Amino acid sequence: MSGQQSGAPVVDVHAHVLLPALQEYVAASAPAEFAAAQELDARRQGPESLTVSGAMIRDRWPRLVDLARRLADMDAAGIDVQLVSPSPSHYYYFAGPGLAEEIARRANTAVMQLVASAPDRLAGLGLVPLQHPEAMVSALDHAVLDCGLLGVEIGSYAPAVDRLPGQEPNAGTVELSDPRLEPFWARAEELGALVFLHPFGCSLDERLDRFYLANTVAQPAENAVALSHLIFSGVLDRYPKLQLLAAHGGGYLPTTLGRSDHAWRIRPDAHGCAAPPSSYLRRLWFDSLTHSPAELRALAGAAGTDRILLGSDYPFDMGSEDPAGEVRAAGLSPEEEQRILAGNAAALGIRPGYRASAPAMSAPRTEGHGNDG
Repeated sequence: MSGQQSGAPVVDVHAHVLLPALQEYVAASAPAEFAAAQELDARRQGPESLTVSGAMIRDRWPRLVDLARRLADMDAAGIDVQLVSPSPSHYYYFAGPGLAEEIARRANTAVMQLVASAPDRLAGLGLVPLQHPEAMVSALDHAVLDCGLLGVEIGSYAPAVDRLPGQEPNAGTVELSDPRLEPFWARAEELGALVFLHPFGCSLDERLDRFYLANTVAQPAENAVALSHLIFSGVLDRYPKLQLLAAHGGGYLPTTLGRSDHAWRIRPDAHGCAAPPSSYLRRLWFDSLTHSPAELRALAGAAGTDRILLGSDYPFDMGSEDPAGEVRAAGLSPEEEQRILAGNAAALGIRPGYRASAPAMSAPRTEGHGNDG
């Protein structure tokens, strides 16, 4: 244990694993769509950032796929437990219905197997096909009930995709305010499943193709848009017990809600939620990954330290090598630090291993752990 006075383990809720076998399966199953998605990502990043990102992935490959390296890095950073989620590059929101459901099953099973390899140090999140809302509930059930994971990871939206001739028709963009997601939110609330909001890609596309704006601006912007859809549409009113955790400290949203509150007061078209938008910050959860002591203090002031959990974005270069140290650098009280490092995760039921209610979790299959079986 890391030496927390409370005795509660230090929990990192934002850590990723790469699943190479899943990527190979998708590339072989939908080669044209996979290639088109890769090409779009290249355009969004621009050539310079694409080159740097490729070198970064090669350098950090052992951290993404090797369990022993992951555990050693956790020890070095003072992390007792990681809540592991697939790299967002595995969303594959271009996939048609059948393939999308199989992707979720394979990803969920892969994370289950990774947790089985270190059940005293790891817990897991799975995936659901956001681009096919009608399939999300069954994928959530598979992740939580069949695989024993604590919840699922979703993107900020599922963009419309131009289908190739002879393939499924374009289903259109799916925003988090889409009425078709109502059964998913209801089921997540019913199960007490954690929903981790982590953007991947940005609708601004090539406007951000220089200076790594495709990450530094896109991620916080996408968080702000997605969370605003959830707030203004009344999703959080209808599902008050929904456990939704936003990556990257919620992006631009938490400390810039004055304009949203003003619109809510004076505009009938911005009045879809029952209370001022800023009041919903205390119904959401946020990770601590702001990269700034002042911004972490501002998030704490807006949402409360009882709504923030430690997050590192392990092992990517836009994450933190010392996430606990960054929390301690914010100048919060010892009690507030303890909540972020450990207490809030315990309150949310985030602990290593599987959900206690999951059936047949005492002896899950473990072959292929560290990748995706």
